[in-house]
Amino acid sequence: MEADKIKDSIKRAAQDLFRKFGYHKTSVNEIARRAKIAKATIYKYFESKEDVLHSLLMDYIRVSVDDLIHSQHLQMDDEAHLSLLIMKTCRLSYTVCNEFIGWDFIRESTNSQDFLKNLSNELEDLLMASFTQLDGIRKTENYQHRIRFLIKCSKSIVFSFAFTSVSDSDVRKNFVSFQKEILPYLVKAALTI
Repeated sequence: MEADKIKDSIKRAAQDLFRKFGYHKTSVNEIARRAKIAKATIYKYFESKEDVLHSLLMDYIRVSVDDLIHSQHLQMDDEAHLSLLIMKTCRLSYTVCNEFIGWDFIRESTNSQDFLKNLSNELEDLLMASFTQLDGIRKTENYQHRIRFLIKCSKSIVFSFAFTSVSDSDVRKNFVSFQKEILPYLVKAALTI
């Protein structure tokens, strides 16, 4: 049980520092100091600073996806419900990049593309697992392929405009454009059997 408390302490300290200074500007020494442990203790539980970030993000994503999937949206048809889930997921992806990782890490780090690809794939798998657990969702293999396609397309589009946007207002405009002009067609394609 003590190990869990130490890991949580490391993650809380890292989260505070990443949010305040960004991933690149936060050192393992600072995380250790904030968590009130020795630097070597961090490496007992995590292989690297990137591993701390990954663990922190996956915890956040798991809780957020669980909330997204299991929140009840009564009186919504499949199309509206799926559109809402995809938009919330896209916003979650953007929030993860914006608040936890920082755009400097994403744009400048040589490892960031692999890191984001792995994180994105884990998010996709988590969403698929969550979707298939929902009541009322068709369980056919064809339907699941279509939902995975919808998630992949949405994810790619959101990451592309997040990378190319200059300001937060550009990002907001792109989200609105995606929601109104692209997402309805993707959802219709996914739901049409």
